[in-house]
Amino acid sequence: MKMKLIMLLSGLLLFSCKSPEARRPVTQKSGSYINQSVERNKKIVAEEEAQIQKIIENDSANDYISSPNGFWYYYNKKDTTTTKTPEFGDIVKFDYSLQTLDGKNIYTDEEIAPRTYTMDQEQLFSGLREGLKLMREGETVTFLFPSHKAFGYYGDKKRIGSDVPVISKVTLMEITEDNEDNNNPNN
Repeated sequence: MKMKLIMLLSGLLLFSCKSPEARRPVTQKSGSYINQSVERNKKIVAEEEAQIQKIIENDSANDYISSPNGFWYYYNKKDTTTTKTPEFGDIVKFDYSLQTLDGKNIYTDEEIAPRTYTMDQEQLFSGLREGLKLMREGETVTFLFPSHKAFGYYGDKKRIGSDVPVISKVTLMEITEDNEDNNNPNN
């Protein structure tokens, strides 16, 4: 009887020392959904950029500049006397409007009251955030944003739908430099 008990315990020890094996997923994804999504997005970007290029070609009155950030713009009013552009933490006061590429108003500047924004510390769609960094106080610039630089796939859940490229006319009224001394309560 002791022998059987010793053999039983030895067997249990032998099998209990086996390292655990990883469980395999019941279903495996092939990645085809991601590949389809990438192809769909590439097609959308190409179509939007073609629309924007057509607008640029048909507009001989303005000199468009291609931003390395993936949008195009031209100056309605340019200031050549100052070099100060907004930097991280600066507070800017600006006004803007949004239109579709065919010129239909989405939001007028009257609907969007002049807005203040702390650079790179608040929510703002990426194209406008990057566009403001190119501007000087007193300038007015018209930006052409593909949808991925505007409101993207989700839109704004109000008037801007999915994958809508926009034209935005922006006036930068004021830049207030971030002064850390003003934030210090000991001063």
